[in-house]
Amino acid sequence: MQRQEMVAAIDSCDEIWDVIIIGGGATGLGAALEAATRGHRTVLLESDDFAKGTSSRSTKLVHGGVRYLRQGRVGMVRQSLRERERLLHNAPHIVHPLHFVIPSYSTGASWFYYAGLKAYDLLAGRTDFPGAKLLSLSQTVEQLPTLNSNKLRGGVLYCDGQFDDSRLAVSLAQTVSEHQGIVLNYAPVISMIHEGTRLKGVIVRDQESGREISLQGRVVINATGVFADDIIKLDQLSEKHSHHDEEPVVAPSQGSHIVLERSFMPGNTAMMIPETEDGRVLFAIPWHRRILFGTTDLPVNNVEIEPRPLQEEVDYLLEYAGRYLTKQPAESDILSMFSGLRPLVRSSSSGKSTASLSREHDIRTSRSGLISIIGGKWTTYRHMGEQLINLAENVGGLKARASCTAELALHGSPRLEKDKSISEEDEFLKIYGSDLDKLRALSKENPSLEKQLHPRLPYLASQVIWAARYEMARTVEDVLARRTRALFLDAKAAIDSAPEVATLLMHELKQNEQWKNAQIQAFKTLAQGYC
Repeated sequence: MQRQEMVAAIDSCDEIWDVIIIGGGATGLGAALEAATRGHRTVLLESDDFAKGTSSRSTKLVHGGVRYLRQGRVGMVRQSLRERERLLHNAPHIVHPLHFVIPSYSTGASWFYYAGLKAYDLLAGRTDFPGAKLLSLSQTVEQLPTLNSNKLRGGVLYCDGQFDDSRLAVSLAQTVSEHQGIVLNYAPVISMIHEGTRLKGVIVRDQESGREISLQGRVVINATGVFADDIIKLDQLSEKHSHHDEEPVVAPSQGSHIVLERSFMPGNTAMMIPETEDGRVLFAIPWHRRILFGTTDLPVNNVEIEPRPLQEEVDYLLEYAGRYLTKQPAESDILSMFSGLRPLVRSSSSGKSTASLSREHDIRTSRSGLISIIGGKWTTYRHMGEQLINLAENVGGLKARASCTAELALHGSPRLEKDKSISEEDEFLKIYGSDLDKLRALSKENPSLEKQLHPRLPYLASQVIWAARYEMARTVEDVLARRTRALFLDAKAAIDSAPEVATLLMHELKQNEQWKNAQIQAFKTLAQGYC
């Protein structure tokens, strides 16, 4: 998957695209894979890097959503659990089962949670995920040795899915490419092409060359998450006959996470805190040898590509971590912190709170034929893609074809070849799946690539070369934030690794010293916000 080949393919295509997708996060990539596997001529355009926004900033869970069950959203939970099973099957190198404990501090609570989780198991049907179990006090402490056991009565053990979000995005992009779809990062759509009132295509700017390219398409899909309103406005601006200013459809909500040393919660079991004072659930999750703790839910007015955790969110997370763990974390213990913006569907009755807004997605078609999708979550990306392309076939007059993604193995899936056993040290390399041998071959050709980027990070120099050569990484940030997760695991270590990564990229991408220095500086500035 190489960027210059993608640009060349766009340049040489003189036919009309069947489907043009704006946005390279979970939803856009899911729609692109759906369209490409159905044989539609597909192009996806991402203004920044794949999964740069919300899709790399999730809580890393593939789940039905236990708390949505309590809200009575049974259909949504059932659909999510079905997709959870499919993801485990189609991307076993990126998704795996994870055990969670819900601690209970009153006698009735255990039974209440257990009943709810039994319903969750029933909705999941036949599954590879083990069912819920009641735990005694001693079993609960055995699972979570650093849990505050003062007044603890017991707990409930259940199982859900965990994944690496930006790595799934890369795998999806590669799979789209393998099915003759075109995916292009650093390619913002700057205006729309209309014929009368109908949307007929887009004009995109290639950020790297500065060129503007005009693409004709039968249907255009807006899958830009929290930026959906901007694309809707762009459509109205370009359509000369437009007299209507629509109300914004996105109610952005910020969710922040902090990352701590594994010592705060050793072991391989996650914890779910089922009820906070503001009606949230919180998770403490082992992830890449760290503990991920989150998330918050704050309504925000400004939509930014790099949202920052607010001090009040950091204080809130530290306070809850201290309540439930024997060791109270301080701000100085935070290795990295990050925020994502949820693109929730605005409702007239929502008032101020975003915690109550539905996590279900909403698909709408404008007068010009622009299809926009708002909301949704990673777990249901495939289901949303299927719905989008069913609608797109109708709106764009495309030949209706059946979906085949439910059983489709994603790029790198060891389902494609027999899974080789991977040692404990290499568990972080498991995400490459069937590409692992090729990645290791890079180091055989050039032993200097065996070098670790930083003593506190598990990543190797060979992964930088691989990211640039086969995963369309174009910047130091692409490598340290999304192709590896260095920035999310230890921001200071990531800053220290930036010069080495920039040097490797400079040679691989045939750039100069000036480019290298600008990259180091840009990454340092960005990463300060994670410290």
